[in-house]
Amino acid sequence: MWPNSRRTGAALKILHLCCAPTGLRGGVEGRQRRVYRCMSTSGPPWKLLFFGSDHFALESLKLLTASRSSSANIVESLEVVTLSADVPVTRFAQQNHLQVHRWPPENVDGRFDVGVVVSFGCLLHEKLINKFPHGILNVHPSLLPRWRGPAPVFHTILHGDTVTGVTVMQIRPHRFDVGPILNQELHQVPENCTAEELGAALAEKGAHLLIDTLMTLSERMAHKTEQSKTGATFAPKISGSMSWMVWEEQTCDQIDRLYRAIGSRIPLRTMWMGRTIKLLEFVGKCHISLSDQKRKPVPGSVTYQRESNTLAVCCKDGWVGFKAVLLKKRLTAADFNNGYLHQTVQQTVQQKTLCPTAQGLFLSRKGGTAAQPIRENSVS
Repeated sequence: MWPNSRRTGAALKILHLCCAPTGLRGGVEGRQRRVYRCMSTSGPPWKLLFFGSDHFALESLKLLTASRSSSANIVESLEVVTLSADVPVTRFAQQNHLQVHRWPPENVDGRFDVGVVVSFGCLLHEKLINKFPHGILNVHPSLLPRWRGPAPVFHTILHGDTVTGVTVMQIRPHRFDVGPILNQELHQVPENCTAEELGAALAEKGAHLLIDTLMTLSERMAHKTEQSKTGATFAPKISGSMSWMVWEEQTCDQIDRLYRAIGSRIPLRTMWMGRTIKLLEFVGKCHISLSDQKRKPVPGSVTYQRESNTLAVCCKDGWVGFKAVLLKKRLTAADFNNGYLHQTVQQTVQQKTLCPTAQGLFLSRKGGTAAQPIRENSVS
């Protein structure tokens, strides 16, 4: 059965050295990690388990799927974990015959070399992380430690960052986005870019950075760097409350960034005559010439610009324009002026004194400023 005991002994000695633990971690968990390290390869092609959900994650999954048959020989096998059956990652995996696991995954022990998390939305526990001999990687659309959290792209636009990027980091338990950095690449934020446009660009860049990281994972692990303790910022989820206008406090530039950050998902909102009105088709800063130069406009004042078919609204430092609104139904600026604004202005002129909510102002939800309205038909 053992024809050459000397050769067998040498082989066992080599196997023992290869499987020797890197630390003195004890207990069942420590023994499991040593077993998985023994079973794993030291380099590509990798056996991967991918955790993802949305369109940002989909770009990385597409490139990993294509890499299974490429000459680069990076991916040996690929399986997927998702949170729902109705997300882009799940649909792509099923269409491309990738095995799909529902969260939390079962039967992971010893089956994979590396985990990859991209826009997944759940914190991975230490017990799961330890089942991957080469750890779990995360593709994050910011230059960590700036914009840790679930909505980095939105906050990049909202705060006017001119430079961002993508980071490939190693997952650590207990907290999101705090692990050591393996790879990073800068990205210039184009002027007037929306969150959707920036997210698409970073998704593609992140997918290629992930492949680059997997090609040289052992070296990158050896030279990983801890995140800086300074410069960390948090990017919380966007919510409906962010869409309410505060005309007295927001500048033209701030409103522009807010619209580009969240406008396609959550329309900007204000109050008009006691009702909520949604502001659509933002056109940016407007240059207004008022018919009555002595009457100073107040934030929330609204006037119809006939030549450009735009509703111009006064904010903290100027005027911003919208081409349409949503009241009971979608209305163009001209429709809103003819059906609502013009009548309100005429009534205000005739009565001269009205309560603030009847003056035709767009009011901030928290209250608003009472003042006389600006007349319609001013020249842009």
